[in-house]
Formats: sequence, C-alpha cells, structure tokens
Amino acid sequence: MLERGNTKQRDQLFDIIRSERSMTDTAMNRDPDAHILKACTTEEVNAYHVEATGASVTADSSVNLIHRYCEKLPGDKYFVPKPKFHISLIEGSYECKMTLPPNAAFQSIVGPSSRNSHLAKQLVCLEACKKLHQMGALDDHLLPSIKELPEKNLIVKSKESASGAGTTKRKELHGTTCIRALSGTWGEKVDGAIFQAYKFEFLCNIPGELYSGFVLLLETKLDDDVGNIELELYLVSKKVKSSVSFCGQVHLDAEQMTKAKCFQEFFFNGLFGRLFFGSKSAGTCREFLLKNETRSLWSPSNMYLLLPLETLNTSSPEPCQINWIGINSCISAVEIMKKRSLLGAEHCNGEKGNLSPYKNGSCSTNVIHFAYSMADTNNLKDMVVLAIHTGKIYSVVEVVNNTSAESPFDGNTDSASSKYMTFSEYFNKKYGITLMYPGQPLLRLKQSHNPHNLLVNFDEEGTTGKTLEAGVLVKKAQMHVHMPPELLIRLDVSRGVLRSFYLLPSVMHRLESLMLASQLREEICCSSNFHISSALILEALTTLRCSENFSMERLELLGDSVLKYAVGCHLFLKYPKKHEGQLTDIRVRVICNATLHKLGTDLKLQGYIRDSAFDPRRWVAPGQRSIRPVPCKCGVDTPEVPLDAKFHTEDPKVMIGSSCDKGHRWMSSKTIADCVEALIGAYYVGGGIIAALHLMKWLGIDAELDPSLVVEAITTASLRSYVPKDNEIATLESKLGYEFSVKGLLQEAITHASQQELGVGYCYQRLEYLGDSVLDLLITWHLYQCYTDIDPGLLLSQLTEYVKSISESHTDGSLQRPKGPKALGDMVESIAGAILLDTKLNLNEVWRIYKPLLSPIVTPDKLELHPFRKLNELCASRGYFIKEKFIKKGDMVHAELSLQLKDVLLIGEGYEGGKKIARGEAACRLLKELEKRGIVFSRSASKKRKLDADHIDSSTASYMEIDVCDQLTDENLSELAINKKRKSTKDQLPPESTSLSSPTNDCSNKDRSPDSGTPVVIATINTKKGGPRTTLFELCKKVQWPMPTFNSTENKSRSPIEFGEGSEIRNGFNSFVSRISLHIPKFGSMECTGDARADKKSALDSAALVMLYELERQGKLVIGGS
Repeated sequence: MLERGNTKQRDQLFDIIRSERSMTDTAMNRDPDAHILKACTTEEVNAYHVEATGASVTADSSVNLIHRYCEKLPGDKYFVPKPKFHISLIEGSYECKMTLPPNAAFQSIVGPSSRNSHLAKQLVCLEACKKLHQMGALDDHLLPSIKELPEKNLIVKSKESASGAGTTKRKELHGTTCIRALSGTWGEKVDGAIFQAYKFEFLCNIPGELYSGFVLLLETKLDDDVGNIELELYLVSKKVKSSVSFCGQVHLDAEQMTKAKCFQEFFFNGLFGRLFFGSKSAGTCREFLLKNETRSLWSPSNMYLLLPLETLNTSSPEPCQINWIGINSCISAVEIMKKRSLLGAEHCNGEKGNLSPYKNGSCSTNVIHFAYSMADTNNLKDMVVLAIHTGKIYSVVEVVNNTSAESPFDGNTDSASSKYMTFSEYFNKKYGITLMYPGQPLLRLKQSHNPHNLLVNFDEEGTTGKTLEAGVLVKKAQMHVHMPPELLIRLDVSRGVLRSFYLLPSVMHRLESLMLASQLREEICCSSNFHISSALILEALTTLRCSENFSMERLELLGDSVLKYAVGCHLFLKYPKKHEGQLTDIRVRVICNATLHKLGTDLKLQGYIRDSAFDPRRWVAPGQRSIRPVPCKCGVDTPEVPLDAKFHTEDPKVMIGSSCDKGHRWMSSKTIADCVEALIGAYYVGGGIIAALHLMKWLGIDAELDPSLVVEAITTASLRSYVPKDNEIATLESKLGYEFSVKGLLQEAITHASQQELGVGYCYQRLEYLGDSVLDLLITWHLYQCYTDIDPGLLLSQLTEYVKSISESHTDGSLQRPKGPKALGDMVESIAGAILLDTKLNLNEVWRIYKPLLSPIVTPDKLELHPFRKLNELCASRGYFIKEKFIKKGDMVHAELSLQLKDVLLIGEGYEGGKKIARGEAACRLLKELEKRGIVFSRSASKKRKLDADHIDSSTASYMEIDVCDQLTDENLSELAINKKRKSTKDQLPPESTSLSSPTNDCSNKDRSPDSGTPVVIATINTKKGGPRTTLFELCKKVQWPMPTFNSTENKSRSPIEFGEGSEIRNGFNSFVSRISLHIPKFGSMECTGDARADKKSALDSAALVMLYELERQGKLVIGGS
C-alpha cells in the first residue's frame, strides 16, 4: 500500500521492483561454468585508486570514509561534524549534493546522476574522496590527514628528525664557543702593543677593608654594556661592590709586556696553582715553573693581562696607573727563584746550604731577617711574602713573640708519631735547609687558599660554606702557619692586591659570560630599532645548573608564549581556510622541542649555553698552569663536536655539565630547545614583538605578521551575512567596554559551531585558536613583569592554574572550583582573538580591555595548587613514596593512591570520569587524612627546601633524581630539588597512634605495610660514587619504606690520613663519617655507621653500603651475586 501522492514511497517501490528483476535476470542468464573456465576479471568501475600506495576506495566504502573524515574535524558535545546529503530527481535520474562542515577542506560537491538514490549518495561520496585526496585532506593511504603540514617550507626541517631530539632523556656531547674578545696576537709583537684598558674597582661594605684596583688589558674593545658594569661579590660576612669601566687605551713597550706577563704568571700560579712541580715522593725532579720558557702557558685564544693599579692619585692625569713598583718587586723575586733553582740543580729534591747573605748581620730585636732583606718588626703586619722553599704566597698576620725555630713543631699536637720535634729539625730534614737565625721569632702567616665562587650569596641561599656541628652553624676557623722569617722573600705589594686577586676569577667569569652573550648578539645582527642587553641574553643562556641568581627559566616560559602567539597568528592569517585542528597541529609541529632543537643546533647555539656551575678552581688566567686538568677522552680532536648520533646517549650514568679541557660537555637535548625559547623571551622583553620576530627569522621560523593579511581577514569578517538580534552586539560591546569597528568579527566570535547546521558558514573555533595564544601571552607577560623574584616553577603554576580557570574549568582536577560550560571559556578566548584583529594586532589594547575582565588575577600567595602536586611535594619533603593504581570501570576511572607512614599505610581513592580528576580526588582524601595527623603542606617550607637545594651540585643531585623523578609528573618537575638535601636524622613525623580508625569511603588506614616479609631481590650493588645510595633509595621506593636519613661528622687532622685500598688510595687531612637511620614499617628502626672517607659523599655511600648488607643479614634483602 502506498500513500496517495507520496512520490518518495513510489520511487522506493519502483527501485525495489527494478532491483528484483535485475537480480532475477542475472541469475537466469549467468554462465554456470564461468567460475571454472574464466579468470576473475571483475573490475570495480566506481572506485578510486592511488598508484603510489595501491590504496583504493569504492563507491560503497566511500560513505564510511567521508564520515570518518568528518569525525576528525573539530567539534564538541554541542556540535558533531557530519556530512549532509540532498537528493534531487531530475528527468528520471537521481543527483546528490553533499555539504560538509564549514571547517572541512571544501564545503559542497554535486555527484553524477544515477539510476537510484542510494547509488547517487555513494557516487557523490566517491567524488568527494577524490577531491579530498587531491587537496591533501586524505593521505596516500586514503586516511584522514588532518595533521599533515600544508607547506614544505613552513619551517626549516632536517632530512630526518632524530629520535629523542629535544627531550630530557637524550644527552648530547657539545663543545664550547670560543670568546673572540679574549683572543689576541700581541704576544708575538716585539715593539710593544696598544691595549684597550678596563679598570676594576672594589669597594667593601666594611670600612677599613681595602682592595686594590686592577686593570684588564685586551686587544679588542668590548661593547658598552659589557665593559661598563657593576657587580656584587659575596664573601664570608661581607660584600664587595665591584665596578668595571673603560678607561681608554694603554701602550706597553716590549719590556713592559714581558714584565706584565711574568707578574701574571708568578701571582696566579703562586696563589691558585703551583710554582714548583715534581716531588721526591713521586720520583720526579722538583723544578721552578718559571725557570725556563713559559710560552706554552699562553694561548692566542685567551690573551689578556690583569695588572694591579697604584693607590688612587687624584693629581695624576692618567685614569689608571699601573703599579710597576709592585710588578718589579715580583720580577725580582722570580729572578731570585730562578737563580736558586739553577744553583740547586744537582739537588733535585732539596736545597742544601745557607739562604741568607746576612750571616753576620745585626741581631737587634727590632730587625727581622728575611731572605735577601731585612725589615723592622713594627712594619710587618699585612706584608705579602713568598716562601722560598715552597713557592707559596702568604700575608703576615703578626710576629709571634716567645717563639723561635727551636720551638716545638706544630705537627706534634696532632700526631704522636711525628718525626719532627722542632721547626729547625723539620726544615732541615724535609728541605735540607739550615737556618741561620734560629733564634728569631716565628711569623704567623695567613695561607693562600683556593678561589671561591663569589657570585652567589650563600648567606641568603642556605648554609653552604659552613659546617654543621651539634646542630649549630659555625664558621670554619682560619688556618694559619708559623714560619721562620729567613725562608720568606718580601714582595712590595700591598695586602689589598692580594685580596683583590681572590675577586678576579669571579669578576672575569661574569665578564667572559657577558662577552659570549654579546658575541651571540652580534651573530644575530640586531636591528637599530631595538637594543637587547648582553645581560638579558646571558640570562637566556644560563641554566639552573649554573647556580646563579638568574637563569633562563622565566624567559623560557615567556618565550614559549611569544612563540606560540607569533606562529599561531601567522598561521591564522596565512591559512584562512584551515580549521582550528589543522592550525593547531601545524603550530605544534613548528614549536615542538624537536624542531627548536634542530633550529638551535643548526646555528651552533649549543656552544653558547652555560650549563654548569662556575668552578673557580678550574678557572685559569693566561699564563697560569692548571693544577686540576681534565684531559679530553671524548674522542673529538676539535673544539666543536659534530652533530653525530655517536655523540648521543640515553645512559643515565653520563653526567651532565662537567667539561673537559677542550670544552666538551654533555648536555640535555631539551636544554637547547629551552634556550631557543628563552632567547625569544629575552628579545621580547628587550624589544617587544618586533624584536622577537626578528630573532625568529634568524632562527628560521616563518612567523611574519603581514599587515595586508590582517586587512584581508578584517575585510572577510565585514562581509558576514548573518545578523543577530538587534541589541545583541551592542549589549555585548557595552559589557566588554569596547566597540568593534567590524561587527562581523564579534559575530564570528560568539557563533557556536552548532549554528553551522542552520546554514551559517563560520563559527568561533578559529578565533578561539587565536585568542588562546593571545591570552596566554598577555597573562604570562603580566606575571613575568609583576613577580620578578618568584620561582619559575611557581610562575608556571600560576599561569597554568589561571589559564585553566578561564578555559578549562570544566575538566580540571581541582575539587573545589565550580565547573562551567566549555563553550563559555571558548568564547572568552574567541572574543580576545576578535579584538586582536579589530585593533590590527594591538596587544596593549587587548590587555587594556581584558585586564579588568580577568581580575582578580591569581597571585603567588593565593595560588591553589593541584591536590596531587600538594601531596607529592609534601611526601617528597618528608621522604615518603606514593604508589598509584588506576582501574578503568566503564566510563569511570578508579584511582588508588597508597602512602606508607611509619607504621600505617594510608590509601586514598577517587572515582571520576578522567584519570587526572580521579587522582586529584584521591590526593584530596590523603591530604585530609594527613592533616588529621598533623602533617600539613606548607608552601613556605617548600620554598625553604627549594632554596636549600638550589646550591647542591650536580653530582649530589644525581643520586636523588633517580628515585624522585619517576614519581613526579609534569606538574611538579620544577620541584625536583626539594628532596636533595637531608642532613638531620631527627624524626620528622609526630608519633603514630597504634589504634587505627576504621576504613571509610574517602581514605582507608590499614594496619599493614608493603613489606610482606618476603626478601626483596636486587641486582649487584654499583660501588662507584653514588651507587650504594642510589640502590638504597630505589629499594625504599620499591617497598615504600620512608627515606633513610644521614648524619655526617667531620674530623680534622694536621697530619695526612690514608683512605681506600689499592689504586683507590687517597690522602687527606679531613675525614668524614656518616651514620644512617632507616625505619622499616612494622619492623623498627635500623642504624648503621659507615667507614671514614675523604669526602662527605663517599662517606654517605659507605653508610648506605653498610645498611644494604645489614638488611641482607636481617633477611630483608637478597643482593644479586652475593
């Protein structure tokens, strides 16, 4: 039965009748032997083939392919992209028109005519598949390729992207860029040379503490922001303000250059190195370093002079007068040492005979006999002297009355088996010296010491540089020596010169770093329209490992936002037909770490990065011989390391940061990508978006913001045909406080994708994509400017949490924040994008409008961290481990977090629609349970722990990172250091009650421990430095035992102590012993003491090793191979 006048039912009936007759006719007339006698030659006429891959799609399968393509387009729960079909009957044939969503590669297509409506629909889908493949929306396998790059030259791409590039896991060997400003050829000139002079002045905050000025002589003139700086140096309990300023040119003749070089060789080697090499115990001849030609101590790549200045003389016309009197005095001392070395050549390991020509000199009590001179006893304080038998430089503290060379030797106080009874006997037996004036009083001398890193204020950062004794911080006592005056040569330089020498390594390190930054700025070729300071570039090149009071972290965060905005805006304007998903994927490919790493290494940026703390003991001045050489074993002969896979590794044992003498050092691959972002941030800070775009162009990132494309986008929006209700636009504009010049932009910004089903050809998704990057940049810039002193990790948390509150409050894991519709957050972003276009990319105007709308903007003190991050930080500070377990139950996720306290295992559970939210809920339960037990998260305590950890060196950090990093997520990577420093064995938890509360739905307390009684099997212990600690910490994490605590004590001795066995034997004057305490739930506490070791870390390893063997003895552990 058919409905009268219903043509659709009539056509369907006729189709069925025709299909039935066709099937009957085919069955009646088919050849019964066709399947045996003939090969299969059936060819699908209605099909599309891709020759390159052999992929094909038929008319029948094309419908599903079109639906799959639409599913890949951006949508939400209010709008599901899908095709629409309209079938028309024209002269007995059916014709189908298909309309795709507006964000598809094209919008509509009409298929060929067909005898039935179903086939017409298939044919139009087949034609659409052909067109989509030709346009690149389907790949050569005929799969949706929404994520394919549209342009080959969009970015500079490598031939093959190396696996792991730009990740923290991959480590790469790189060289260090040579500083061109320090190079010079003046050393070969025989007629003198002209130098650029830079004056160093030092002013101590303690009156009376005088420091001599110095002058730096270079062949190259430095940039103004490098050669004119002020620097704060931090000494023990005092500060020294240093200033560097250009003071013109200085000419030195050949003789002056020779003397200046000799002075520099003498003082730097005498203070920070050795003037004598070789020893009797080593079986080598003892020689004076400056005895022969010293050309090998100078290199053309590191050629400068550091000379002392005379005391300020206001009447002198010269801006800096070199202290030639002091220099000549040192030259005379060198000549004396050379002659003595020649005279004693036959006595390789000793110097027999009398030293002083004043054999029959006066014995007046007011005169002190030095080697080759005399002095009044009242003029000795702060005199600088050279020990003629050791080549060490001292300053005189005082004359020690009632003493002489016949007094008991100092060594007797600490060593009962000392071979020397008196000073005279000591110098005679050890150096073969017979004192001529044994009755003279001894001089108490202040020893020279290693240079220190004075760029870090340890008093504010923690307790570095002090010792912990009985829980009280005490300063290390100064070490003095007693010596007969006749073994000393007077140097006519003031104590202020000696003081200043200890400042020079730190000042030069900062100057060298600024020179390197200036050199990179020159490579980038800045425009005259903006100036980026060397200090800002240096900040972008400095990692946290350098332990400076600045690092790239903040600039990296800002640069990431700038890069996201610039590239996103460029793509938005360049590709007006591409939808949000395509634009987002292209942007991700451009700004991903692998791409940034490739761009950075192509421009040799890795050589400029500073990735290790300044070690002044390895810093050497020109003319100085290093006493701590690190021979190159990298397998590279050149300073620059080739970008070859053999110099890449993922071996966790490879140490990052330390460099060999050729400047080769291992670096995290991600560090290079981070540096690229930090440089972009630095240029944005220094010169705005124009400067940042200039740097991106140098890097090879196409992010130009063409004004003509902006005008084109505005023009397109002005032609929108859809007009909302009369007062909608005006009302919204009044709420925004901004009137659009092009109303179509605001229309697009408030048009949801679901309106496309009603025929509207646009929606807010593209503007949302643009507005997201705009708000990200504006908020990041606001936080960067307002909070200059907060930790970069906290700054990132602020940004993340605040952006979530704008656009992702419907999905975040914060259990307290009210949930809102996603479309509302999207609209906030899309309107920001619309205002940006309407103002022709005026970021300041967008911020003026949006700042009051976004207020109150989160501040550091009001920042609410994610519950799981809170829990992680709290447990890290207490030395506890968290175990996670997730079970998928339909649409819900069950998260279970277990936390072992002293004798109670707490379990928190959460049930939510997503893993992250469920984990956050479980963390909330655990935090509440911990709060009941008096264990509360404290941000101030977290900050303090962070500060304490900042100055732990990389070797100390390495053993802690292994056990902590696995349990941390991206949310708290910035807090990795909290658990690095644990000095006290004092219990950090309140006593636990043995009575346990009943389990609840929120958090269960279980009177059980992960320790089941079955011994844990571990591999053989790595006995290298850090190995035993790593093994113990991994064991604790595995079985959820609280972290062990260490207590170390230091013992000092005046006589050398021997440590180790065989090839590992070491001698030292200090020994460390560590005591370890480990609490095992439901078993009790164990304490062990390690053996004495020469350094603290080795002592910690010894204690950890003893604990591991004790655990094995107690049946808690099985060690492989034992």
